[in-house]
Amino acid sequence: MLPRRDFLKTSALSGVALALGFLPQGGGQAAEAAITKLPLAGLKDFGSPFIALDAQGGIVLISPRPDMGQGTFQALPMMLAEELEVTLDQVQVRWSDGAKKFGDQLSGGSSSVRMFWEPLRKAGAAAREMLVQAAANQWKVSPADCRAERGQVVNLKTKKTLTYAQLVAAAAQLPVPTAPKLKDPKDFKLIGKSLPKADVPPKSNGTAQFGLDVKVPGMLYASIERSPTIHGTVKAVDDRRAKAVPGVRHVVKCERSLYKMKFEGVAVVADHYWAATQGRRQLRVEWDTAKHRTNTDELFAKMRETAATQPGNVQEEEGSFAKVWGQGLTQLEAVYETPFLAHAALEPMNCVVHVREGECEVWAPNQGPDYVRGDLAKYLGLPEDKIIVHIQFMGGSFGRKSTQDEIKEAAFLSRELKVPIKLVWTREDDMTQGPFRPGMVSKLQGVLDAQGQLLGLHHLVVGPSIQHQHFAPLAPGKPDGWAGEAISTHDSPYAVPNYRRSHHLVETEIPLLWWRSVYSSTNLFGHECFMDELAQAAKQDPLAFRLKLLKASPHANAARMAGVLELLREKARWGEKLPADQAQGMAIGRCFESICAHVITVAKTEGGLKVAKVVSVIDCGLAINPDNIKAQTEGNVVMGLTAAVKDGITFQNGQAQQANYNRYRLLRINETPPIEVHIVPSTHAPTGVGEPGLPPVAPALANAIFALTGERPRKLPLGWA
Repeated sequence: MLPRRDFLKTSALSGVALALGFLPQGGGQAAEAAITKLPLAGLKDFGSPFIALDAQGGIVLISPRPDMGQGTFQALPMMLAEELEVTLDQVQVRWSDGAKKFGDQLSGGSSSVRMFWEPLRKAGAAAREMLVQAAANQWKVSPADCRAERGQVVNLKTKKTLTYAQLVAAAAQLPVPTAPKLKDPKDFKLIGKSLPKADVPPKSNGTAQFGLDVKVPGMLYASIERSPTIHGTVKAVDDRRAKAVPGVRHVVKCERSLYKMKFEGVAVVADHYWAATQGRRQLRVEWDTAKHRTNTDELFAKMRETAATQPGNVQEEEGSFAKVWGQGLTQLEAVYETPFLAHAALEPMNCVVHVREGECEVWAPNQGPDYVRGDLAKYLGLPEDKIIVHIQFMGGSFGRKSTQDEIKEAAFLSRELKVPIKLVWTREDDMTQGPFRPGMVSKLQGVLDAQGQLLGLHHLVVGPSIQHQHFAPLAPGKPDGWAGEAISTHDSPYAVPNYRRSHHLVETEIPLLWWRSVYSSTNLFGHECFMDELAQAAKQDPLAFRLKLLKASPHANAARMAGVLELLREKARWGEKLPADQAQGMAIGRCFESICAHVITVAKTEGGLKVAKVVSVIDCGLAINPDNIKAQTEGNVVMGLTAAVKDGITFQNGQAQQANYNRYRLLRINETPPIEVHIVPSTHAPTGVGEPGLPPVAPALANAIFALTGERPRKLPLGWA
């Protein structure tokens, strides 16, 4: 492991005069011997993550975190440019290729900025100090008499300047500072500013390349017919009509590999996508679907029965909940349900793969180039360095493009047919085949004393496990540690003297995967709705009830959460009199090291209920780009409302009942309420932004509905929009 202060430098680079590599704590392995050249055209051999200054003064950031719309294309170069004293437009961004020297390259867990906040700044600061020293040496002055600004070094006495291009060769001969001095935040020129995003114009005018835009010479297009039930197998294929479609070249039985799961399909491969899809429509496939007849109604009934009869496997306990539960004080109990959900990104799964003799080349919109390399190498039986990965922009992902199942499908076909294959899933493939966010049940129990003080709280999470299904099977009696997100005392630090958090596994054959904010979105719905139920039973205002518990808490994050609630109360004008046809609800959550809270105003209309307004407060540490933080929070609110009021994924006899946006609806523009986002001023290191705004949305909405109607929603989706 390389510690965060280790830097890699070489001056013997092809076309590059100075290069610096670094790793955050816990990153992958690297060695100076591995860095021998950096051909800027190919970018096949470089450090991890990496900045390079070429002899013309060009600056390249090899970004280890792909952009799926969350803003890494701008946030990461902002941190580098700030310390390097260049403007943002002077930095070129290129994606890493999955090599181990880059460490963890998965865009997920809202981790990109918080993981690379210190390493990227140190790399920029180290390069700046080396360039300043090179200028000072040339002028024969002290480095204190020089200043770096806008890609050049200024002699403060003579006002002479030298550009980075003029200094880079000399700077490359200097030792790399191991502890470069970082800028004081008061001197920031870029960080903290709402700067225009460089990727917006190309994404708007069509010049940005997404996965669907990729074309390589000689490629054929594939569309795969899949079983109507999730695990059906091929019994027989009649491909005569499919092969008669002009442009169709091949019909091939193929496989899809998703972690431990295998699925069968029949691919139609053609000269162009239209022919592939038309040929697919002409296929006649007989499927064996007898073994897999999952029904989500039956699965949820089993989860509810489990919640009613099983205590769960304890993940965390303070005090003794069992003792206070039996004292005969005010006891509350409620069960909450959240459905299976599809990721439903606007860009369906797609890739181009070319398997050649001894190597494989991939062009894909994927969240993790290192996972593409590793997974595909195992699948094809090739060394990892023979897997060439070209990451593309993603048209949405929300966790779905962190897998490689469609890439392995295309690799299977390319290996069989010995040509590059462009595979494009249809919307129906994307929606019905999964993997999905797991449907979950939460059982909450609470105990209040005669004065309305919260004495005990138990949150039992019941449902399937992503970890158990795909990675490490849970031993009998062992809880899933992932499934406790957002409700641990670390993330939900209410002062509860007797708190228990537990989990009970209920297995399913429905393929699972993390969905934006993962278990935080399922757990927090019941957790924060139940806090309102407790406040009502204690005859206290819901926000004041939470604030009191946070201010009395000994846990580390309680004070910052209390600060978020104080600001939310002010900005949302909580407690002020509303019209008779309106009411407010609130919820707060902490996940991915950030805190977000919402107040949602619900109104009665002639057509029913509508969300009239959302006020959000987020504490994500120091704001890198406030505009992007607001955009991500707004997106979280829209996605959270969609998940709360629209449609879940349901299965009958093993078949998903929602296949397109007509039955798996998204929130429309005319349904989107005004969203007001406030960022807590902070000097703490930046934390996650892509996901923390989503989990509190559904409970805030449900709490507002109760405040308006007196009816307590405990099951999502609500189905009233």
